[in-house]
Amino acid sequence: MFLAVTIHNVPEGLSVGIAFGVALSQANNHTLLIGALLLAIGIGIQNIPEGAVVSLPVRAESGSNKKAFLFGMLSGIVEPIAGVAGLFLAMQIQGIMPWALAFAAGCMIYVVVEEMIPEMTSEGHDHYGVWAFIIGFVIMMVLDCIEF
Repeated sequence: MFLAVTIHNVPEGLSVGIAFGVALSQANNHTLLIGALLLAIGIGIQNIPEGAVVSLPVRAESGSNKKAFLFGMLSGIVEPIAGVAGLFLAMQIQGIMPWALAFAAGCMIYVVVEEMIPEMTSEGHDHYGVWAFIIGFVIMMVLDCIEF
């Protein structure tokens, strides 16, 4: 799971960096900058459960808060690094952004299907997980559909 989330964070960081790079190259287009900011906010929001997906099992297995924090941090540190790379390479790699986002989504779907859905229903709290999914989906759709 650590590896899947870490790999998943690379194209996420690239996509945010590319979005800001393209927005900054179009100096008078504030819509692109707002879109890049909303993308960063959306990805930032969904990084919270990603960190938990990595950290909580480590904490449960090892009993160490430090080790759990370290694994959570290491899985996410690749995102800002990839973001900076995406910012500088925005014009050269803009064409692969849809593929990178699809790869990131595929990694996360794998993690959810393989790990989280069985855990969510094992203790009889399946409604909490369903509501969390619905709320998260609505937030991401609102952020995606806002037009300025």
